[in-house]
Amino acid sequence: MTRVIRFNAFDMNCVAHQSPGLWRHPDDQSWRYKDLSYWTNLAELLERGRFDGLFIADVLGTYDIYDASDEAAIRQAAQIPVADPLLLVSAMALVTEHLGFGVTTGTGFEHPYPFARRLSTLDHLTGGRVGWNVVTGYLPAAARNMGQTDQPAHDARYDHADEYLEVLYKLWEGSWEDDAVVRDAVRGVFTDPAKVHHIGHEGTHFTVPGVHLVEPSPQRTPVIYQAGSSPRGVRFAAENAEAVFTAAPTKELLRQTVSTIRRELELAGRDPYSAKIFNLTTVVTGENSEAAHAKHRELLSYGSAEGALVFMSGWMGVDLARYGLDEPIGNVDSNAILSAVAAFQAATADGREWTVRDIAEWGEIGGMGPRVVGSGTEVADTLQEWVEETDVDGFNLAYAITPGTFEDFIEYVVPVLTARGAYQNSYTPGTLRHKLLGNGDRLPEEHRGAKYRIGGPLSTIIDRPSTVPSSSGSTAPAPTSGR
Repeated sequence: MTRVIRFNAFDMNCVAHQSPGLWRHPDDQSWRYKDLSYWTNLAELLERGRFDGLFIADVLGTYDIYDASDEAAIRQAAQIPVADPLLLVSAMALVTEHLGFGVTTGTGFEHPYPFARRLSTLDHLTGGRVGWNVVTGYLPAAARNMGQTDQPAHDARYDHADEYLEVLYKLWEGSWEDDAVVRDAVRGVFTDPAKVHHIGHEGTHFTVPGVHLVEPSPQRTPVIYQAGSSPRGVRFAAENAEAVFTAAPTKELLRQTVSTIRRELELAGRDPYSAKIFNLTTVVTGENSEAAHAKHRELLSYGSAEGALVFMSGWMGVDLARYGLDEPIGNVDSNAILSAVAAFQAATADGREWTVRDIAEWGEIGGMGPRVVGSGTEVADTLQEWVEETDVDGFNLAYAITPGTFEDFIEYVVPVLTARGAYQNSYTPGTLRHKLLGNGDRLPEEHRGAKYRIGGPLSTIIDRPSTVPSSSGSTAPAPTSGR
């Protein structure tokens, strides 16, 4: 049976997200990131193309590892200027019916209590089409500008994120009962207080005694996305993620990563296929192979090696300006994205060590993931081959230019995959969670977050006596919920 491949468009509220220098291309529209119509038009395009979602990355800091300065990042527009991703979603949801929205925010710099409200608000406004990409942060500049001297150590960031998620699960899953809102005009009761519970959280990093501020949204907990590929990151993903993003540059690395994630999901008590795995990929295609390769050569002529090294230095936590262009990076220590370092410490396809020059050329279009160039049929062949050989579920498609890269994919690749039964013919009704996983709108019982539901094994709600007016106008004790 042919496997249906899942696709997200990968973008960011900035210029030339993963393809430094390509903002100079005359057809690139990423400089319009400030215009709401850019985003609504993109959302409509992606829904016409039956993409599963638009995944919006984010950083809260500048890439200042390269040459120990943020000057090159600013000069190259390497994810600066960058604006807030969450504010885009409501408008895009208004002009679409099915497209999902994965938004990125970090756990290190915002308290979970107001964040829980913002995500619940978006889940309501989108009709249950929002997901959250959990990141722990990797840019030292973000930490400094939030009053810290540097990022906490890599694994310590995940320990902090564990508690962050615990607070959110308690608020989203364990504070309001499904029938708490009664909207009883006769008794004058909008919400039954006995069915809204204080979570009473007291932990190492957070103290949150009260109730969630928003009534239950369609998904309660938004779909959880996560992109960690280090051992600690994979364990975190196995306990929390429903979609996992990887950026393996080769099939061999991706096969290993996917296998590890599936195994860790089982160790966490979950089905190994309970999370969809998407690999970062950039597609350059055209009406035939010759046109696609000509387009690729033209796109490369706009690429910026300096911009690529700015990104790679930030992702790897290594100042690549300290190395000669033909020098291999060797064994380096990193407090950033450990999987990024590991990817470029492995051998290249021809068995050599990756040099700084190799890394720069690789990163000029599409970032760390592989680049697929060819006709619609050739691209479809390659994508299906990667799925068959690595067990990956789909692809997070970066762009060379926007919206042109996505328009080309929809025109040339989608019809081929659809004809082969490898692309969805239509959207599944329901929330983003149900569309992706097919198991309903709410977290499945085996998921970590579900255990914090009222009456669940990890529920910590604090019940309190409450009264609501009876239908005769007098007050009567409200029933107390069991735990």
